[in-house]
Amino acid sequence: MMIRIFPYGAIQFMAFEHYKTVITTKLGVSGHVHRLMAGSMAGMTAVICTYPLDMVRVRLAFQVKGEHTYTGIIHAFKTIYAKEGGFLGFYRGLMPTILGMAPYAGVSFFTFGTLKSVGLSHAPTLLGRPSSDNPNVLVLKTHINLLCGGVAGAIAQTISYPFDVTRRRMQLGTVLPEFEKCLTMWETMKYVYGHHGIRRGLYRGLSLNYIRCIPSQAVAFTTYELMKQFFHLN
Repeated sequence: MMIRIFPYGAIQFMAFEHYKTVITTKLGVSGHVHRLMAGSMAGMTAVICTYPLDMVRVRLAFQVKGEHTYTGIIHAFKTIYAKEGGFLGFYRGLMPTILGMAPYAGVSFFTFGTLKSVGLSHAPTLLGRPSSDNPNVLVLKTHINLLCGGVAGAIAQTISYPFDVTRRRMQLGTVLPEFEKCLTMWETMKYVYGHHGIRRGLYRGLSLNYIRCIPSQAVAFTTYELMKQFFHLN
């Protein structure tokens, strides 16, 4: 997970700033919409670049004691490459991941950015403070950053969760008994919905995922804002 999250976070935030600039200067799109577009594109870029690591992470996490198919990260890479179609085997489930990541990252960046701008516009003294690297720029207080990041993560996770369920099932591949019924994204979603419905199928485990996602996004956005000040980017 740590090997994956480091390049994933770096690529996502770097791509977001790049896409935001391009969309604003080249396409003339501004306001809140450019955050939604840039966030979606940044999320998809990060996913495509780090997807093989996510595949291996899921396979290793699914293993139970006494039934180890993979002995470690390197062995998992070798086994998937040899038995599941070579390089393409590492990208099984990529389509639902991209379709889920576009709204997830887009809504996440959009919500955080919107909450930040609205908060600083309407209650600058209550919610904001001068940036440590540029006193002329207002930034959110740390606890407000955490709150906005958590809200952004919760909303984004709720919207994209069915695609996340589909992705995980496809990534597990031959490990699951219903493997042959879940070869494509639509087959997988149809199978999950038909056998388990919406609440117990497409949204199964959402409450537990909130426990992971909300603090994760809160810390990610807060760290991002603090590092911008640390590197004098405001």
